[in-house]
Amino acid sequence: MAHSQPAAGGMASLPALLHRNAKEFGSAPAYREKEFGIWQCWTWAEAEKEIEALALGLINLGVNEGDFIAISGRNRPYLYWSMVAAQSVGAIPVPVYQDAVAEEMAYVLGHCGARFIIAGDQEQADKVIEIQDQLHQFEHLIYLDPRGMRKYDHTQLHEFSHIQDQGRAAHDELIGELERRCAKLTYDSTCVMLYTSGTTGKPKGVVLSNRNVVETAKNSAEFDKLGREENILSYLPMAWVGDFIFSIGQAYWCGFCTNCPESADTMMTDLREIGPSYFFAPPRVFEGQLTNVMIRMEDAGALKRRMFHHFMAHAKKVGGRILDGESVGMMDRLKYALGDLLVYGPLKDTLGYGKIRVGYTAGEAIGPEIFDFYRSLGINLKQLYGQTEATVFITLQPDGQVRADTVGVPAPEVEVKIADNGEIFYRSPGTFVEYYKNSESTAGTKDAEGWVATGDAGFFEESSGHLRIIDRAKDVGKMADGSMFAPKFVENKLKFFPDILEVVVFGNGKDRCTAFINIDLNAVGNWAERNNIAYASYQELAGHPKVLGSIQSHVEEVNKSVAEDPMLSGCQIHRFVVLHKELDADDGEMTRTRKVRRVVIEDKYADIIAALYDGSGEISTTTEVTYEDGRKGSISATLDIRDAAVVSAMAHKVAAE
Repeated sequence: MAHSQPAAGGMASLPALLHRNAKEFGSAPAYREKEFGIWQCWTWAEAEKEIEALALGLINLGVNEGDFIAISGRNRPYLYWSMVAAQSVGAIPVPVYQDAVAEEMAYVLGHCGARFIIAGDQEQADKVIEIQDQLHQFEHLIYLDPRGMRKYDHTQLHEFSHIQDQGRAAHDELIGELERRCAKLTYDSTCVMLYTSGTTGKPKGVVLSNRNVVETAKNSAEFDKLGREENILSYLPMAWVGDFIFSIGQAYWCGFCTNCPESADTMMTDLREIGPSYFFAPPRVFEGQLTNVMIRMEDAGALKRRMFHHFMAHAKKVGGRILDGESVGMMDRLKYALGDLLVYGPLKDTLGYGKIRVGYTAGEAIGPEIFDFYRSLGINLKQLYGQTEATVFITLQPDGQVRADTVGVPAPEVEVKIADNGEIFYRSPGTFVEYYKNSESTAGTKDAEGWVATGDAGFFEESSGHLRIIDRAKDVGKMADGSMFAPKFVENKLKFFPDILEVVVFGNGKDRCTAFINIDLNAVGNWAERNNIAYASYQELAGHPKVLGSIQSHVEEVNKSVAEDPMLSGCQIHRFVVLHKELDADDGEMTRTRKVRRVVIEDKYADIIAALYDGSGEISTTTEVTYEDGRKGSISATLDIRDAAVVSAMAHKVAAE
């Protein structure tokens, strides 16, 4: 299907796009990074020179065509350059999650057989050194930040800047070889290999070609009219497909500037300084910022608080309609303009969202109230639906057709169909080549005609033609009475409350639903301080009677909302427990992209789940935890099990009538 396409604009690879950008608008900014509190900038012409020096250095170090080069660290221009330099020499970049523990790293590096590893700093280098006896193909490690690396054995270690210096020194003898390798790159050459988050098992290496990346970048950029003048902040994991397509694919296709924050701690400050025009964040970022806004409002003076709530109520009424270009009365428009001057504008500037023209969220469903809050401020926040195997985009929301409960229409050149069991299938120019060394999984996911099974269940609305996602197909089950069980539907409603961080709902095959809940330490801690409630730990706060009472009221409120949906009213939560620890990727309970691993949780907390169903009022449990330095420990707790009021479908029907 896609194979007949010629390369878009004759550009068959990222190095070709880089060369075009350097030639046509070489003095325009390509990368910025904040270091030591100062923004450094590289133009496209300078970036091309830096990448060329690194590529020559890699050839000098012995990188062959077809080699895998793993890249691990925080978002930095140098590491983005590494991906394009790897491609330039015919090698395949494999970005690795920087917060992956050594064991997870060992699997990825061993599976792809990386001969070369580029690490951001000492912490990343240490992880590789710890596992290097398991890596039979590993030969050289290049580190970017030399701090702390002086006394290491440098037989296999090389400083990034030295590799570039050696590349520059060998320019005359190696430039011909580099040009020969670059010229060989086609639309079918591998562009990158990205590992899935591994919700159900070992991560899989998703092979994406230049066709996948360039065509997807072109189509999505045209859909949202992205151009050279955009500014983005690149702060999400470089191993995640979303960051790759925004910070490399679209950035190289459009020629816009990629800005890297100084650190995770300064991200919000750097966001304000850059004021991106095009922005992506998973729901948890928007949820966290809204929680912070609400906390700050609680601490504000009475007048300021009243003004905020007054104008926000008006924004809720007309803000989204004004954004979508619908007709709104003159008085309402004037009041909204005043609100923009006094509240919305300053708030957007504080958040760093003052210049956003296009904003996206995806990965998890976002609470409708959170979504509507940002849109009511006049921020063009939209939803997309995608996955690694699609090079991100499956559906997108067109401007003026944005809703919280759908994920839009098929993206340009993407075909979508729904199977009889409700599972969503797609095919597109972005459809991945294969899972590396896993032909069985490839065949099980992608059929001979190129249709890919997403594993998600959903349906197209007849009225709008927009896609609605119900849940993961494998998570949608049946209650004991045969009614539908869709945990995500309920979990997302609960996660809207600022004091709830994570929820896991159980009930497949059971007569009723129960839930685990994690509190948001930031929001609940702030509430405790304002109410002079002393606490020494997460565990102590999570078990406080007032906290449990507050969570119970949220659960009961959500039960009323769930009861309104005749298809899913059986998913109301009858009993719940507030867990004594946060679910954590280091403990294997979540993926690095913060998706819950249900199987792990059901196994690890089987005693608590049993207590939720056997009528116990409390449960004493001991749980193994992993500390930041990798040591294991355990925490014990006696948890209070709460019953929540549910609404019978019949009672709801009567109330509605």
